[in-house]
Amino acid sequence: MWMLLTLCYGLIKGAREIFKKKALEKNTVTEVLLIYTFISLIIATPQIPNAMGLTARQYFWVAVKAFVIFVAWIAGFKAIKKLPVSLVGVLDLSRVLFASLLGVFVLGETITLNKGIGLALVSAGLLFLKFNPFKKKCSSDGSPAEASRRDGAGLTEGPLRKGGRSDGDGEAGTGLPEKHSTTFFILLAFLSCILNAVSGLMDKILMKEMNSSQLQFWYIFFMVVFYAIYALITRAKISRSVWKNVWIYLLAVGLIAMDKVLFIANGMAESQVTIMTLIKQSSVIVTIIAGKYVFKEKDILHKVICAAIVVAGIIVGIM
Repeated sequence: MWMLLTLCYGLIKGAREIFKKKALEKNTVTEVLLIYTFISLIIATPQIPNAMGLTARQYFWVAVKAFVIFVAWIAGFKAIKKLPVSLVGVLDLSRVLFASLLGVFVLGETITLNKGIGLALVSAGLLFLKFNPFKKKCSSDGSPAEASRRDGAGLTEGPLRKGGRSDGDGEAGTGLPEKHSTTFFILLAFLSCILNAVSGLMDKILMKEMNSSQLQFWYIFFMVVFYAIYALITRAKISRSVWKNVWIYLLAVGLIAMDKVLFIANGMAESQVTIMTLIKQSSVIVTIIAGKYVFKEKDILHKVICAAIVVAGIIVGIM
């Protein structure tokens, strides 16, 4: 049952990457994050009767988890706004690598031969993202080829102009050349993966002493508080159009559904974090398919090969 629940989580997670990309086409990162977490809190309010009774120490650690996700989502949303959704899906597979390292240093797990080989394959698959043999190169006369609209590794869809520009959130651009700007957003995606891995570890620990309603309601509550403070500090403008963005509502429903099934799975004594982390990666299937057929992204074959290498590493690592 916990494996099926985790599989549901992975598929919903993949769908949410599509919703994020679509939502960010109409509104800024800050608008989407603030309003979608607020709507999620409203959806979660029926759980209030079952969410009471935490101690001060438990509230503190739920707030810490919320802050970790607060930062992770800012980084992740900014990354997916600039990068192809299929690429973000493959990069998200690196969460397995970070989760394994956390297991070693926090939970005291050992690195077996299989796990070592698996981690090596995961690293190789991610490294291969930077070297795309399928990308068309410039012609002999120096004119740009079809792939010149992307960076040196074929990682972005559409130009990030030299000198930087606003990302639509009222903030200055990176001020970096195109290739370096793309690298910046890839690093943001990796930061999001690291912090999400930390959050996943905290879920397993926190669910040993509280129920799914307590964890879900209060972490979303703290998230809304954090994003409201962030919006005030950055003086973000919240336009009325954000309430008409249907993708934000889909994001909220998806958040409640996927977190609920994941928290229940984490609450089952027989569930294993390593295997759950593997099953979660089913989301990459959704993001690659969406990248090709919804967003008409390029270099899909390259990303499929990268994902296959990473998934092979994950399978070897848990054998």
